[in-house]
Amino acid sequence: MSIFEAIMLICFGLSWPISITKAVRTKIVSGKSPLFMMVICFGYICGIIHKVTCAMDWVIVLYAFNMMLVIVDIILYYRYLPEKRSVVV
Repeated sequence: MSIFEAIMLICFGLSWPISITKAVRTKIVSGKSPLFMMVICFGYICGIIHKVTCAMDWVIVLYAFNMMLVIVDIILYYRYLPEKRSVVV
């Protein structure tokens, strides 16, 4: 286990609740990128796979927790995404 890996995941883990709280409070998700969040999720999945296959330790919990937070943020993105209304001419 690398202490720096744990610190990185803790820092990322602190930023997602801020994003989630802002989305819930304002119901505005403009500026968020679902593709970016999905890429982050994929990165966490790869980290979990690495921990399971090569270096199992407690840091896997941080990967799983962070991934769960990103998934919540993705759900909120689609929940609060404004509808695209067609204009009738």
